[in-house]
Formats: sequence, structure tokens, C-alpha cells
Amino acid sequence: MEYRQLGASGFKVPVLSFGTGTFGGKGELFSAWGNTDVAEAKRLIDICLDAGLTMFDSADIYSDGAAESVLGQAIKGRRDRVLISTKSTFRAGEDPNAVGSSRYHLLNAVDGSLKRLGTDYIDLFQLHGFDAMTPVEETLSTLDDLVRAGKIRYVGVSNFSGWHLMKSLAAADRHGYPRYVANQTYYSLIGRDYEWELMPLGLDQGVGAVVWSPLGWGRLTGKLRRGAPLPAQSRLHATADKGPPVADEYLYRVVDALDEVAAETGKTVPQIALNWLLQRPTVSSVVIGARNEEQLRQNLGAVGWSLTKEQVAKLDAASDLAPAYPYWHQRGFAERNPPPV
Repeated sequence: MEYRQLGASGFKVPVLSFGTGTFGGKGELFSAWGNTDVAEAKRLIDICLDAGLTMFDSADIYSDGAAESVLGQAIKGRRDRVLISTKSTFRAGEDPNAVGSSRYHLLNAVDGSLKRLGTDYIDLFQLHGFDAMTPVEETLSTLDDLVRAGKIRYVGVSNFSGWHLMKSLAAADRHGYPRYVANQTYYSLIGRDYEWELMPLGLDQGVGAVVWSPLGWGRLTGKLRRGAPLPAQSRLHATADKGPPVADEYLYRVVDALDEVAAETGKTVPQIALNWLLQRPTVSSVVIGARNEEQLRQNLGAVGWSLTKEQVAKLDAASDLAPAYPYWHQRGFAERNPPPV
């Protein structure tokens, strides 16, 4: 397993991380993802560790906290062998203050995560979304206190827009607070919006991408084909409206290109989609998920080889879309404003 620096920090993370959204199986959304219990989680973690995958990602809202609890029980006795990343910001209770990135909520959220995970520190703590109701200085000073207390080691964000992230980084520099070194972001062959602003920002400011939903919300599993019905076991039956929208013809165009590359390489469609991401600028780690051992082993097969430049170009062309303004205009000024890819 290859390890990369997380952004501009001195912290190294595996290029593949394991997402625990399938752990617990509580609620409509997360039960559609999976319902992995502690025994199965231990087995999946065994396989990950044998392959050199040591970072496990969770969040306080995954299965209403059950995902963190299952992860904590599954790593009991081997905390020193794993890296834990988790997130908080979204509503986690009925209390009016049980939401956002206020000092009140973050302190409670981190303590709650530590208890469920059965540990006294979190390697990477990320804000799950931007809280426009709380001053960024309040959020950053709280994270500074948590770092100084040893409860978290590195900080990052998720689902921020470019100006959210840049405003926060500027405030961190101004006051000497910890800088965000990770951006847990949606990025896939059928979701390349990340490249328009967040990728150039990451390159400029030293923020590494930790990619979520690298298979486009389950659409790049190799099971979706033009003219064929949705597979019976697809989570898209229950969650398609909760994920990123994708036009059918665009999806099938990308899948056609993936099929061509699969025939050339002997690799599976998911392995090719993941490997493509691992060759993109700023990507530090790609979060993979799995309902079972078979899916996990297949996803682990995305490392240890590389697509050729010609194959990358074929996938780039099939997945390219005209960006929103001002990014389409900036493409015409590549002489002094070159694209990151």
C-alpha cells in the first residue's frame, strides 16, 4: 500500500482508506448502504490491515453514532495499528445546539466520538459541512484547543466551497490556529466539479483531497449498463435522490469508456475508476466502502498498478463536461492560468 502526505502536513496516510458508512445499518439511508456488525467489521478490518490499509473513516451521524461504536469495538486492542478519521457538524440530536461548528457543539461532538470509538484521540477530525452561523474564528479556536488537549491531531473539512475553505485558512494563518490539511470531497469520473476550484485551491494551499463516493454514489460498480434495469441489490433504489445527480447518457458514455479500458487492462470497472482518481493532483486518499469481503478485496485491487497516459486520456475525454462560469472562461487563458490537470 502506497502512503502519501496529507496535504502540506507531515502526516502520511494510505492511498486507500476504508469508509464505515456500512457499519451499524440504522435509518433509511445507512441501512441501504449496509448493516455490518462488529464480527463482520473485525473481519473486514483484518483484510484491510493485511493489505496495508490502516485508515478508517466515520462520522457521528453515520447510523446515528452506531458506525463509530462498531468501529471502536472492532479495533479494540489494536488502536496503535490504525488511523481514525471522523467528522461532525450535521444535526446529531434534538438540542438546539446539537448542530453546527460552534464551540458548544464541537466540544460535545468530539467527546461523544471519542467515547463511541473507545479511544482518547482522533487522528483526523473533519468538519462535515460549513456552518455559516458560527464565526470561523470560534470554530478554529475550538479546534486549536482540542489539538492542544491531544484529543485530535489533524484537522480538515468536508463539503466546503472554495471561499469557505479559503476564508478559514486565512483566519487560521492570521491567528496561528491549526490549518486544514484535508478536504474530504466528492470526486469521481462522473463528478469532476472538484477540479474547477477546490483542486487549484488544494494545490495552492497544501490541502489534500480525501475522496468520498469515488464510484459516483454506486453508479460505477460495473453493474449499470445502457438499456438494462437497475440491479436488484443496488443502493440507488433507496438513495438515488440523496446523492449527486448524473444524467443517464453522460453516465453511459463514461461506462462505455471504462469498459474499453477494462478490456485492455483485465481490471474491473471499479478498479479502473479508483485508479484514475489516484493519478489526480492533490488526492491523498480515496475512501472505499464494502458491504462484504468480496467487494473489499476487489476495491483493494485498485492499487499496485497504473493506467497508461492513453487510457487516462480516454477516460478524461469521456467524462469531460463544460464547467460553470468563470471556469469555462478561464480555460481560454491557459497561458497564464493553467488548469491543474
